[in-house]
Amino acid sequence: MSVEVGLRAALAVAVPLLILLAIDRLDLAAYASFGAMTALYGRNEPYRLRVRSVTVAGIALLISISLGVWLAVLHEPLWLAALLLVFIVAAGTVLATAFQLLPPQTLFFVFALLVCGAVPTQAADALPRIGLALVVAVFAWLLTMSGWLLRRLAGPATRSPLLKELRRRPAVDRSAVHDPRVWLTAGQNVVGVLVAGGIALALGLGHAYWAVVSLVAVIPPARAAHSISRSLHRIVGTVVGVVVTALLLFWAPPALFVIGVIVVSQFFAEVLVGRHYGAALVFITPLALAVSYLSAGAPLGQLVVDRVLETVLGAGIGILLVLLARWIERSRGLAP
Repeated sequence: MSVEVGLRAALAVAVPLLILLAIDRLDLAAYASFGAMTALYGRNEPYRLRVRSVTVAGIALLISISLGVWLAVLHEPLWLAALLLVFIVAAGTVLATAFQLLPPQTLFFVFALLVCGAVPTQAADALPRIGLALVVAVFAWLLTMSGWLLRRLAGPATRSPLLKELRRRPAVDRSAVHDPRVWLTAGQNVVGVLVAGGIALALGLGHAYWAVVSLVAVIPPARAAHSISRSLHRIVGTVVGVVVTALLLFWAPPALFVIGVIVVSQFFAEVLVGRHYGAALVFITPLALAVSYLSAGAPLGQLVVDRVLETVLGAGIGILLVLLARWIERSRGLAP
């Protein structure tokens, strides 16, 4: 377990949320939390490569947050929400593959767009909210790069559980733009989010974006094997995360406790996301639910019921698309 990566991710979200708590502005928690997710990228990479990964991911998150804020200002017209969602999942899939980002999926970009788009926002508040996300993203960027200074001060011979060996070396893969497997994954996500979101809306489920997010969580990254077992791991991880959140928040705890849930969840999400994505979702799900709970103050019972129903819906559609993608890969010889 890498303590270093978990600590920086936890600090990235803890500091801004505690400041917002101190000034009684937890209504802005979503923008700070998504800006802080910049620290989830660049894990175990040498700093000359990490600066690229974290910068690309941070810019993508800020674009997603900004589009979500302006979507909220315009009162979430359905056609615009669908258009922006298609753009984020398609562009995000190609971007994550080309820069070999880890996490390799568009999950956090989609989350940022849809959650920020769901928070009522006046036009005068748009730029300050985007500015807050920018400040927190820069803070998270600096934290992510802080290990460079720590390693210089400690010296090359120092061994510490806090300073993990940096072995991951992602390269820029320009062939991703022309790879049919990448566009197959982008197509899966585009079709899936539109179908899952449309069905959730037609059924009158609250917070329909969770069906979309569950779908994105189930679809494998571009060029990864379209494994049913891995998709089932993601479904189980999400459902377990919903149950854990219900157990933690059922008693309507104070804001400081909810912030603690977010910080601990971000720590373990970062530690696990590169090892086992299904296990990471056990913590990513409480992270997302706690941010929603803190930002909107929606009743937990409604959040949990919505999440369970929409997780089943999104994951079910995701499984069907995984099966379809396996058939396409085999019939057209696209499988690696």
